[in-house]
Amino acid sequence: MGRMSGPYVIRGSVSLPEAELMWRFSRSSGPGGQHVNTSDSQVELRFDLAATNALPEVWKERALERLAGRLVGGVVTVRASEHRSQWRNREAAAVRLAALLAEASAPPPKPRRPTKIPRGINERRLREKKQRADTKRGRTGRDWH
Repeated sequence: MGRMSGPYVIRGSVSLPEAELMWRFSRSSGPGGQHVNTSDSQVELRFDLAATNALPEVWKERALERLAGRLVGGVVTVRASEHRSQWRNREAAAVRLAALLAEASAPPPKPRRPTKIPRGINERRLREKKQRADTKRGRTGRDWH
């Protein structure tokens, strides 16, 4: 069995710590021949987010907060069973976990600064509105029957 095509980079110089990844393999449902009944191709990858020291403290707090709904005792779980080979499922699970952690530990977006509407634009809008009102008022036919 060859090495995985790791290290799976989360962001910058931080990557998934291979020693802290817990793998579990089980039989996958779905298509496949007779071989599928004997091979454990579904992959479940678990990572103890609460106990890890691989992530900077700030990232960890952010991720714990954002993934609160997905965590079971501080552990985040990712499953992959879309490929028929366990190898490709392992890759898929690791990539997915890295992406999940990258998203969860990203800094919050900068707050939006409301911009002021230029006076000219507002005046033009009001002018056009008045014109339209005049046009419509001109359409009421009360003087001709």
